[in-house]
Amino acid sequence: MIEILDYFLADNFVLNTQTILHYWDGLVMTVQLVFLALLIGLILAVPLAIGRTSKRWWISTPIWCYTYVFRGTPLLIQLYIIYYGVTFIDGIQDSPFWFIFREAYVPLLIAFVLNTAAYTTEILRGAIKQTPHGEIEAAQAYGFTPWQVMSRIKLPSALRRALPAYSNEVIFMLHASSIASVVTIIDLTGAARDIFSRYYTPFTAFLFVAAIYLVLTFALVYAFKRLERRYLAHL
Repeated sequence: MIEILDYFLADNFVLNTQTILHYWDGLVMTVQLVFLALLIGLILAVPLAIGRTSKRWWISTPIWCYTYVFRGTPLLIQLYIIYYGVTFIDGIQDSPFWFIFREAYVPLLIAFVLNTAAYTTEILRGAIKQTPHGEIEAAQAYGFTPWQVMSRIKLPSALRRALPAYSNEVIFMLHASSIASVVTIIDLTGAARDIFSRYYTPFTAFLFVAAIYLVLTFALVYAFKRLERRYLAHL
């Protein structure tokens, strides 16, 4: 009896070690995907937001169409189109671009980037539009060119004011990253599904992942609150 108990405890120890390592790999993949998507999306969103505020329709209208489409359709559908749909384009598998779509990681990252860039573009556009007119008039009185007004007055001020709304987008992106597992990427949710299917422990597997998402979310909320207190202190 003692030998059986010792074997059971030893087996559970190995199981716990294996699952923790699997969760860790999923956590690394989730953080990597979200970080890269947000970074690239923000870099793309800044010039797109500037173009979105342009009075020239041939600049603002295509950007509006892009943001409308990606904000108006589910991220999962966008991922399916990019990952599965592109493979059915004639000649794509023989083209130099096939290496991009051959594995799931790059199409997944592309879908995340395009989605978050669309939301971030509209967030920044709204913040740019809300720039106090007195600041713009003061800059013009000093002889600033339109580009100098945008780069030195409107954009820095908009980036500060956009922090509360952008923090929601970051948290949304973190939660939305859970769909990565539908295209064979083992993120946090994918790790939980693997452990559930292997050991038939749905509550343990998914509750543990939910706790990790909560910790990550609270960490992001705390970080953005600190940024808001620093850069929005005058408000």
